[in-house]
Parts: sequence; structure tokens; C-alpha cells
Amino acid sequence: MSTEQTRRIVLVRHAKAEWSDGDDHDRPLADRGRKDAPAAGRWLAGAGITPDLAVVSTAVRTRETWGLIFAELPTRPRTVYEERVYEASLGELIALLNEVPDEVADLVVVGHNPGMHALADALAGEADGDLLARMNRSGFPTAAVAVLTFTGSWKSVEHGVAGLAAFWAPHA
Repeated sequence: MSTEQTRRIVLVRHAKAEWSDGDDHDRPLADRGRKDAPAAGRWLAGAGITPDLAVVSTAVRTRETWGLIFAELPTRPRTVYEERVYEASLGELIALLNEVPDEVADLVVVGHNPGMHALADALAGEADGDLLARMNRSGFPTAAVAVLTFTGSWKSVEHGVAGLAAFWAPHA
């Protein structure tokens, strides 16, 4: 696979989670999250997005979100549960993207805010229509999906390299 092909980065914020006084990492999805996550999966399937690889935070709410999303996709991509996605900074998320093998054309990352929003905003050097303004106005709500495209190797992912091709949120 050529490193000069167009690739997609699909960033998904976990669906709405329960609030808890316990460990944040172990918070499950709320009822609304269990409804919104499959809707995100249906949106991805309808948009023809079939990722080759999913990198998912190890938090309970992100694993549950991903399970409900991939149930709506025509095929399940290879999935890696990555603890570094949980509470990752923007720089750490870009470093993770730089590690993706070039055989991967379409990648989905299921994570948390503020990281998912910051990553989408940082990578988007351009956007179709008012997508960037809509994404930033929304604050990247739970179960939101941003689709970015770029040409080149995963090692070349950096600020401004991609175009924001789509943004979807269940209640926006």
C-alpha cells in the first residue's frame, strides 16, 4: 500500500457515561449512551466508513461505546485496546497516530475529551463548508464523530495535515 494514498482518521468520543464517585476508568455507559453509540455506528456504516483498525481507550465507557458501534458496521476491524488513549494529551495522541502501520488506510480512535476534540481541531488544516465551526461550537459532545482525511504516511501526521471531511453528533 502506497504511503501517498488518502487515509481517514475517524475520531469518536465515547457515548454518555454514568456519573460515579468511584474510579473514573470504570464508569459504564448511561442509558442515553447505549442509544447514541449504535446511532454513531449506523452513521459510520451509512457513510461507507469501514475502518481497518480501531484503537480504543481501555476505559469501560469507551470499550462499551466501541462494542455498540462495531455491531452496526458491516465488518469488525482489528481492535487494539490502548491504555495510552485514556487521559492522553494532544501530543500523546499524535504520537499514537504516528505508530499506525502504513497498511492501515482507515483508522478509528475511540477516546475522551478534551483529547478527541483537541486532536480533531489540531489536525484539521482545512474543512468542508462550516464543519470546523460546527465542530468547535458543539464542543465535541459524547458519541460525536469527526472524519479527517490526509495523504501520506502515518508517520507524517502532525498539526494541520488533514482536512475535516465530516462531523456528526447524535443531538447536534
